[in-house]
Amino acid sequence: MEILRCEHLCKTYLGGGAAVRAVDDITLSFEQGSFTAVVGKSGSGKSTLLHLLSGLDRPTSGEVIYQENNLFHYNDNQLSVLRRRRFGFVFQSYNLVRELTAQENILLPVMLDKRKPDEVWLNRLIGMLGIGDRLEHLPGAMSGGQQQRVCIARALANKPAVLFADEPTGNLDGKTGRDVLTLMRTVSTELGITMILVTHDLGVAEQADRIIRLEDGRVAADSGNGAVAG
Repeated sequence: MEILRCEHLCKTYLGGGAAVRAVDDITLSFEQGSFTAVVGKSGSGKSTLLHLLSGLDRPTSGEVIYQENNLFHYNDNQLSVLRRRRFGFVFQSYNLVRELTAQENILLPVMLDKRKPDEVWLNRLIGMLGIGDRLEHLPGAMSGGQQQRVCIARALANKPAVLFADEPTGNLDGKTGRDVLTLMRTVSTELGITMILVTHDLGVAEQADRIIRLEDGRVAADSGNGAVAG
């Protein structure tokens, strides 16, 4: 069943007096529970596409539809609530609050949403990610792999339907990166979460069910069946 799609999505930037189309007329569909990797060279539009699909950025034209609702018909506050409750985010730079413990970082999106934490859910996440013995540590006292696991737990704390990941293994060594990716896939599969991951690493991409390759802001190849380029 489809959970997310974009239609004729475009994003144009003005730089040096010239218009640059970072995303150029892309139409894609994503199935619930699927794992998609988006690959391409630097500047191909990967991160821009991810930001548009997740509502972090607004398109120049086109639509992003989540469960039959156009993201960009929401006002900024409504869109923030949607992202906080239904989308999870994992980035290369971790983005943990340095003054908060691992547990406080994990609980942050739940607290911002003024909701009571689901202790059973959180304990399950923490157990699956193997960070139970790091909950009282500050980020500076944890390895990169441990910090990224905390980020994954934080991203999933509000039970999102879609997990967006932008180069989540980029700052990790090979083995740690593979371990983190395996955990992400295991968690998303067991919990039925749709995962859309941007990476330049083909070894990482090959673990996905579907690989979309971008060139100059357009879909150059798609191993799935839900894309129409141009």
